Amino acid sequence: MASDTDDKIITFERYYDPMLAHIVRTRLEDNGISCFIADDNVIAANPLLNTAVGGIKLKIFERDLERCREILAGEPDLHEQDHVETDEHDQAVVCPYCASTNVTHLQQDGGGSGLLSALTSMFTFKGPEQWHCNNCQQNFH
Repeated sequence: MASDTDDKIITFERYYDPMLAHIVRTRLEDNGISCFIADDNVIAANPLLNTAVGGIKLKIFERDLERCREILAGEPDLHEQDHVETDEHDQAVVCPYCASTNVTHLQQDGGGSGLLSALTSMFTFKGPEQWHCNNCQQNFH
């Protein structure tokens, strides 16, 4: 007879990038672990809710917890890439092309040199922020 913990479903990890969540899910499934993703449809419908719902959740059976840790122990840590960039209003930056939050802020190069560059650096002439989506490779602002 199975115990209650054999069938208990728990959240193994949380992600802010749907692609990373699905990569880890696939790695676990390839090793015979039954798992599924929760809340990815909510975030696909409205990526700004990502932080509010606590990210995309990777769910597993509690009995598989140690095995999941072993499987992923030899893998590079994907959480280094899993973060949400925010704009100057502290709002999550979302790619308008693919709805990913896996974006990078592009530094604007003021150009120029010498005295002109020194003078213009005293005054901030800030244009729209530029972003790059690491999933679909599009630039946007």
